[in-house]
Amino acid sequence: MAAILVADVVGYSRLVEADEAGTLKAVNDLQHALFGPLVATHRGRIFKLMGDGLISEFSSVVDAVNCAVDVQNGVAQRPDKARRQIMLWIGINLGDVVVEGDDLMADCVNIAARLEQLCPPGDVLISGFAYDHLVGKVDFQFQDAGAQHLKNIARPIKSYHLALNGSAPMQRANLSSDKPVIAVLPFDNMCAEAEQIYFSDGMTEDIIAELSHFSELMVIARNSSFAFRSQSTDLREIGQKLAAG
Repeated sequence: MAAILVADVVGYSRLVEADEAGTLKAVNDLQHALFGPLVATHRGRIFKLMGDGLISEFSSVVDAVNCAVDVQNGVAQRPDKARRQIMLWIGINLGDVVVEGDDLMADCVNIAARLEQLCPPGDVLISGFAYDHLVGKVDFQFQDAGAQHLKNIARPIKSYHLALNGSAPMQRANLSSDKPVIAVLPFDNMCAEAEQIYFSDGMTEDIIAELSHFSELMVIARNSSFAFRSQSTDLREIGQKLAAG
């Protein structure tokens, strides 16, 4: 049993496109000056360090949540934030994990990663199972974000949102809602340079993040929208599959 924290940089592709050297340096500084020390302080370990994020493991979900809050507050307080606009998504789950080579395997890790993709920038999103183990142990005010339908996860996953640094509460998932449902599909890279796909993906992610702030809309998560990349499926069929229209 372990608590898994997955963090990712919001709009990383767009940031790299705008200022590759500056963004890489800023993210590297965050990983070594903020992530590393805070994960160690909260008795965790960084299991996998990626260019734009990381996967950390904790023996206690309380430690994982405290670490996540300290990380988000630390990012918000960094003097270079206004210049580089670096923000993070963070997802946390609790469950059984299996170490296989250099990787952590299990639904627990996959769910944490999917929750991270749904998390509003600068905040923390945790599973209902993780939340159940926090009751009475932390003072943070989590809000019920409803049951989320995550890619490659058969069952709905209950989720709780922790809004930080003045951000608005997350839209509670409600499949029976009569609000308009919007899906933003990945932009096609129309130029000959394949590396420009990172820029087009960043634009898509930014649009999804901005639309999610409108309480009168329900926005399909990016992991679901990106599943239709490079497919010739009719838009009406995609809309039916994503329950968007």
